[in-house]
Order: sequence, then C-alpha cells, then structure tokens
Amino acid sequence: MRKNIIMGNWKMHFTIEETEEFLNSLLPKVKNAKTEVVVCPPFTSLALSSNILKGSNVKLGAQNVHFEEKGAFTGEISPNMLKNLGVSYIIIGHSERRMYFGETDETVNKKIHMCLKHKFNPVLCVGESLEEKESNNMEKVLTRQIEKAFFNISEEDAKKVVIAYEPIWAIGTGKTATSFDADNIISFIRKVISGIYNKEVSENIVMLYGGSVKPNTIKEQMSMENIDGALVGGASIVVEDFERIVNF
Repeated sequence: MRKNIIMGNWKMHFTIEETEEFLNSLLPKVKNAKTEVVVCPPFTSLALSSNILKGSNVKLGAQNVHFEEKGAFTGEISPNMLKNLGVSYIIIGHSERRMYFGETDETVNKKIHMCLKHKFNPVLCVGESLEEKESNNMEKVLTRQIEKAFFNISEEDAKKVVIAYEPIWAIGTGKTATSFDADNIISFIRKVISGIYNKEVSENIVMLYGGSVKPNTIKEQMSMENIDGALVGGASIVVEDFERIVNF
C-alpha cells in the first residue's frame, strides 16, 4: 500500500522570522493529518525548521543537493550537511533547476545516487514544456527523463524514490492538468518504470502531482487511482491554503 504525501516546496520564500511564524501557525492545524506532510524551506531556514519540527508529524525536506560529498563547490550544499539537519526528503531535478541552473538528466541521476547512498528519499521531478506537449513529444520526454534518472539504480533503491510529475506549463501559471489527464500521465510513468524494472516496483513507487495545486483541486486529484499526493508550490506558503490541501 503506497503512502500519501503532501509536500510543500517553498522555493525562494521566507526569511528565518517568516519561517518561524509560518511553522508555528501551521503545525497545530495539521497535527491530525492522515497523509505524510513535508515542508521544503530554503537552505537558510533548514536549521530553524528542523528545531521547530522536532516531535511533530511534519517532516523536513530540502530543495536541492550536490552530487559530491564535499569539495570546492562554492555555493553548494552537501548531503552530509543536510543529514546533520534531519532532512528526510530532497527535491531533485525540479524544472526550475533544469531551466535556470543547468540541471541535466545526468546530474539528476548522480544526485539520486547520492541521496540513496545517504538514506534520503529523493523526489524526482519530471515533466514536459508547453512546446513538448503541443508537439506530441510528452511521452518521449518523460521516458527519457525517467530512464536516465534511474540509470544503474537497483530495484530495491528504486522503490525509495518518489516521482513528482510536474507539467512545466502548469508551474506558477495557475493552469493545471485535469485530474484525469494527470492520472493518465502518471499511469504512463508507472508503465515506463515497469519497463525498466517490473510491475511490482512500479506499483510501489509513490507518485505525486505538482503544478499549481490548489485547495479546490486537491480532493479530486487525490481521488485518482495513480496519484498518491502533491508537490505544492505557491499554495504551500499560505498557511490556510496548505492546511486545506493537507487536510483535504
């Protein structure tokens, strides 16, 4: 039985003071959540968040990690630094990292290997652009992203990866794929995983939908057969919205 996960990606929002105010307001509102709840603050707020979240039902995630354990990589964050802060999940290959910061399928694969080595759950983001969608290349793009991301990863480790399907054309635009379209695409992703491994692995991987998830869309999305949760962007930095999503 796959678990449900609602994950908030704060992106480049919240100072330390804003983080403290947000979490102290959120925690009592989601303490009885029936899903696993994860927040992914910016790096500057991870240490504070870790302290506030101790003893709560909310887990800590990071928005990125480097694929080396240490070295001369100015501005990067190592897996050991994140482990030391109590991070459980790490977002890998978000479309904004791919689009603006040179993330490639190859670096995504290296980061997933490093996450698994250090006992994190990597959250692999995959998705197509509007151009790729309209040129009917969506399945080709998703297949390439997934096959390269899972290169040389064992069946047992593959089950620890969470996949977040994020249509790039829906991120931050207010547009969303219909729940039925998202479910069909995630079903296709399961078939790709089954082709790489087998149906048992495919059926065990938690898959999220991301892309302008809102309180008024989450219930229908979560009723779909293949959708196990959500990677929430803008709505995750509004206490009332994120609470409604978590407690859908």
